[in-house]
Amino acid sequence: MPGVDQALSDIPFDRPAEARRSFERITARSTPEDLDRLAKLLHDSPDPDAGLSGVDRFTIAPGETTDLFSAENRLGAAIRLFSHSSYLTETLLRSPELLSWYLDDPQQQRLRSKPELRTELGWLSPLADEESIALALARFKRMQLLRIAARDVIDFAMLPEVALELSNLADTILQGALEYMVRKMTARFGRPLSPADHGPIESEIVVLALGKHGGRELNYSSDIDLMFLFTDEGETSGPIVITNKEFFTQVANGLTDLVSRITPEGICYRVDLRLRPEGSVGEVVVPLRSAIDYYHRRARDWELQMLIKARPAAGSAALGTLFLDSVRPLIYQTSTDFSMIERISETRDRIQEKLRRRSRGGTDVKLARGGIRDIEFMVQCLQRLHGGRDAWLRSSGTLFALHRLLEKGYLSMPDYAQLSAAYQFLRILEHRLQLEENRQTHTLPRGARKLEVLSNKMRDLISPHMSRESMELQMRLHFDQVTEIYERVIHSQEPTAIDSPLLHQPLDESEDLPVLAPPILHGQILDIERHAPALAEAVRSLPILWGSRRMELLLNRLVSMPSLCAEIENSKPLLACVADLFEHSPYLAEHLISRPEDIKRLKAVAESPSEENPSLFDHARAEVSEELEAQSSLSGKSDCLRRFYRHEMLRILAGSIYGRRPIFHSLGDTSRLADWVIQTAYRLAVDEVFPNSPPAPEDPSMQVIAMGRLGMREFDLGSDADIVFFLDDGAAGDHDRWTQVAERLIEIISTYTREGFIFAVDTRLRPMGRDGELVQIASRYKRYFEEIAEPWEAVTYMKARTVAGNIPRGTNSLNELQDIGWHRWGMDTELARLLVEMRERIEREQGASHPIKSGPGGYYDLDFILMYLRLKAAGVFFESLNTPERIAVIHSTGGLDAAEAEEFYANAVFFRALDHACRVMTGHSTSRIPADRAHRAIVQELLSRWSQTPADGKSLPELIHEVQLKTRRLFGKILRHGR
Repeated sequence: MPGVDQALSDIPFDRPAEARRSFERITARSTPEDLDRLAKLLHDSPDPDAGLSGVDRFTIAPGETTDLFSAENRLGAAIRLFSHSSYLTETLLRSPELLSWYLDDPQQQRLRSKPELRTELGWLSPLADEESIALALARFKRMQLLRIAARDVIDFAMLPEVALELSNLADTILQGALEYMVRKMTARFGRPLSPADHGPIESEIVVLALGKHGGRELNYSSDIDLMFLFTDEGETSGPIVITNKEFFTQVANGLTDLVSRITPEGICYRVDLRLRPEGSVGEVVVPLRSAIDYYHRRARDWELQMLIKARPAAGSAALGTLFLDSVRPLIYQTSTDFSMIERISETRDRIQEKLRRRSRGGTDVKLARGGIRDIEFMVQCLQRLHGGRDAWLRSSGTLFALHRLLEKGYLSMPDYAQLSAAYQFLRILEHRLQLEENRQTHTLPRGARKLEVLSNKMRDLISPHMSRESMELQMRLHFDQVTEIYERVIHSQEPTAIDSPLLHQPLDESEDLPVLAPPILHGQILDIERHAPALAEAVRSLPILWGSRRMELLLNRLVSMPSLCAEIENSKPLLACVADLFEHSPYLAEHLISRPEDIKRLKAVAESPSEENPSLFDHARAEVSEELEAQSSLSGKSDCLRRFYRHEMLRILAGSIYGRRPIFHSLGDTSRLADWVIQTAYRLAVDEVFPNSPPAPEDPSMQVIAMGRLGMREFDLGSDADIVFFLDDGAAGDHDRWTQVAERLIEIISTYTREGFIFAVDTRLRPMGRDGELVQIASRYKRYFEEIAEPWEAVTYMKARTVAGNIPRGTNSLNELQDIGWHRWGMDTELARLLVEMRERIEREQGASHPIKSGPGGYYDLDFILMYLRLKAAGVFFESLNTPERIAVIHSTGGLDAAEAEEFYANAVFFRALDHACRVMTGHSTSRIPADRAHRAIVQELLSRWSQTPADGKSLPELIHEVQLKTRRLFGKILRHGR
C-alpha cells in the first residue's frame, strides 16, 4: 500500500512490520486527513510504536468514547498517554470514557486540593463489605492517577505540582479508608473513650506520613511509610467492650489491608509500617505518651532524622501536631553538633558501600552516589544541624528545604541552583521510569532503544532536543556535582585545623598526568562522512584536544539533524567557533550538545568574532518582546524570558571566548542583559499583581536597586543578582501588593524550569538582612543609614544603581544614601583603620576557602582600596561606574598616581579574567583554581586572551601568587598607611 508506506517512512519505528499492520487496520477505519494527522503526531511522540499500538487497540471497540479523530485534541492527548505508559494505555482501554472525562472538564486539568478529592471520593458506607471498599478506593486511585499523569505528560505540569497531587491523592485515600474503618469499628464496639479530669473524652487516631509521602513528594509508584498514634488508653463504650489499643489496632490493620489489597483495579499502595517505634516488633498503634517517651529515651539517631518529614496525613491533625511539637527539640539540635555530622556521614558511606555491593543492572538514579538519596540525605543533615537555632529550616519537602537553606545562608546560591536542578532532573527521570508500568523502579533500562525512548519522554520538561547521549551526560554531570557539593558542604561543617594557603595545592608536577584527551573517534567521523562529507573533512582538521570527547557527542547529534549539519558544513567560521568553545568551555559544550539548535545563535559571532555589535542585542530584544506579547500566561512569558537569556548569554560568552573581547566589555554585556531581564520580570510581576489597574511605567512607587557585581556592571555567568527594593513613601499604604511584586519578580527570574535557570537573586543586603522586610520604604532606608548602618553597608551601597521601576527616583535615593555615607564615614580620620579591620575579618573568615577573592592580595584588596578612596575623596555621586571607570575617576582626582592606576587596572583585569575563565569552563562561580592539569591549562589559555599580565613561563599558581603580592603591596601602601 503506497499510502501506508509513504505515511510510515519518516516515523522512527522500532518494529516497522508490526507498525505497518497496525496502520493498515486503522486505515480501514479512518479518512486520509485523519491518517495524515496521526502520522505527524506519531513522528513527534516519545515512543511511536507504543503510540500507534495504543491507537490501534483503542479504536477497535465501537462507540463515541473510542473515536479519537472526532475532536482536535483527543488524538494528540491519547498518543501522548499511550507513548508514555503501558499502564495508562491499559487504564484507557479498560475505561475509554476517562479520556473525555479529563479533556472535556477544565476542572480536571488543574491542581486539585485534598478537600476537593475527598468530596469526589464520596461516602464510603460502613455497611459495605471491605472488598467493595477496597475496589472503590483502587478504582478512584487509578482514575486520579490517569488525571495526574495527563496533567504531567499532556499539560506539562511541573514536578512539585505532580508530587503534591500524588501525595494529596494518598492522603485522600487514607482519610476515606480511615473514616470507613472507624465507623465500622464504632458500630460494633462503640466509641473509644479515655479518662480525663472532667469525664471521659473520645480518643482519636492520627495517621502520620513519613518519607516521601510525609514530604509531599510521592512518586507515581511509591510505597507509603506510615505510623499510627492514638490519644490514650481506655476502653470502648460498647455494646462490645474492648480496650482502645485493641480498637485502634483493628482500625489500623483494616486500613492497611484496604489500601494494600489486590483488586481487579489493582492496589492502592504498598504500606510500610517498619518506621514505627520499635520497628517491626513494635505495636502497630501507639498511645501518644508512649510514643513521646520512646523518642525521648530510646530512639536511635536515624529514627529522629526520619521524623523531619513526618506530618499528619489522615485522622486527627491536632493529635499529630501535638506529637511532633513534643519531639521536635530532639530532631533539631540547638547547637552545632559536629559528632552528629560525622555519624550521619558514616551512615551514608555505609549505605553507599552496601548498595555498590548489591547493585545490579543499569544506573539507579535514587541510590547512585550523587543521586536522589544523597540530595535528600544532605538536606536533612543540614536541617538537623541548623534547625534548632533556625525554625525556618524545618520544612518536610526537599525543594522547600533547599530554598530555605539558601535563604538563611547555609547553602550558597550556586550550590542551591545545582542541587535544585539535579533533584528536579533526577526526580523527573524517576517519574518517567515508574510511569511506564506503574512499577517502583529507579533503574535506567538497558539497551540503546529503551534509553532513547526514555530520553524522548524527558524532552517536554527538560529540553526539547534531549537525546540518549545528552540525557546520560546530564545525569552524570548531576551525579558529579551533587557528590562534590556533598563532600564539600558536609565535611566543611566538621571542625578542622585549617591553615591559610594562598591557593589550592598545586599539582605534583613530577606525576605523569595526561593533559590531552584522546582524539575524536574515527567512528563518529565516518558517520558524518556518510551524511556530510565536507563537514567530515573540516572536522578532521579541527585543532581540538581537550574538547574531543564532547565533540564526539555533538557529531552524534548532528548526524540526525541534516539541516543543521548542512548549515555548519556551509560555514567554516561557524564550525571554527563551535570548536573553540568546545575546546575551552566544557560548560558551553554540554549546553550545545543538549541544545544543538542553539548553534545557529553563534553565526554573527563566528562571522565577526572581535566586532562588538550592540544592534544584535537590540534586535533580539525586539524579537522576544513580540513573543512576550503573544503569550497569554505568565508561565509562557517566563519561559520566553528564560530562552532569551540563554540565547543571549551564549552569544556573549562566545564573543568573549572566540572573539577574545576585553573582559570588562563582556561583563558590561552580561550586565546589560541582566538589567533587561530584571526590567522585564518587573513589568510581568506588576501586571500579575495589578491585573485591573497596572501602574504606569513612570509610576514612582517602586525602585529595584542592583548592588554588588550587577551594580558595578560586572555581572558574569553564574553570578547572583544582589538586589533590594525601595518603595516610595506615598505607596506605603499598598505595601503588601508591592511586596507581592518583588516576590513574583524573584520567582520569575530564579525558578528552575525546563527552559533552564536565569540567575539567582539575593536580597540579603537590605537593612537588617534576612530579618528586614523584603520591600522597605525609602525614608526608612535614609533613617537607617543616618542612625544604624555600619561602614561596610556604606561601602556596599557605593556599588548600587537603579535597574527597574522608577529609575530617576531610585537614582536620587541612592545619591542621598551615598551622601549620608560620605558625611558619616568619608571624613572620618579612622576610616582607613575601620576598613582594614573589615578586610582582615573577611580574610580570617573566608581567606582559606576563597583564596583568590578573599585571601591576602585577593580581589577584595582592590575592592577595598576603591571604596576607601571613594569614601575619602568623592563627595560626588557616581551614577554608574565599573572598575576601570572608577580607577580613571580616582586617578583624575589625585587618589592614584599614573603608575598606581596602571598597576591597579592590570591587576583588576587579571582577577576578573581569571574568575571569568573559571566560570565559562564550569558554568558557575568557583572559589579556587581547578586541580586538574588540563583544566588549568584551559584557564591559562583563556587568561592570555583577556589579560595583559605576561605569564613568562610561570605556572598558573605562580602567576596568581605574583599578582596577589603586587596587590597586597598596593593595599598596604594606600590603606594600611592611611593615605
